[in-house]
Amino acid sequence: MARRKLTHEGTLVLDCEGLSKLVNDHEPAVALVAEARRRGMEVVISALTIIEAVHSRMDRARLAWVLSGLRIVHVGDEEAKAASALIISAGLHGHTYAIDAAVAEMALRQQRPVVMLTSDVDDMTKLCGGRVGLVPV
Repeated sequence: MARRKLTHEGTLVLDCEGLSKLVNDHEPAVALVAEARRRGMEVVISALTIIEAVHSRMDRARLAWVLSGLRIVHVGDEEAKAASALIISAGLHGHTYAIDAAVAEMALRQQRPVVMLTSDVDDMTKLCGGRVGLVPV
């Protein structure tokens, strides 16, 4: 499993749990994002992550504020096809891994080095291999 520390420049990707922790002011997640920005890293999420993270008790004003500081990467036809290829390569099923695959595909296209804050270390390892550093949340 690839685990990397933050470097200078590059990209920090947040998955659903990473975004949720940031919205909920979880101190380690907030500190990691602040450190990434200090080091010149861009902080990004997949547009699908917003859908996955939202729930009825979420503070929508806080969510909007957090999202305003992130780059949101959209998913189009080509990205969906590439994510599907990742699912097939990993021997997984789209029904269970669709959003994880879209997030992994997006992460693989970002400026390197790429580090992902994720609760799905095992799944992301299957989808990204060692090409993305994974930080468990």
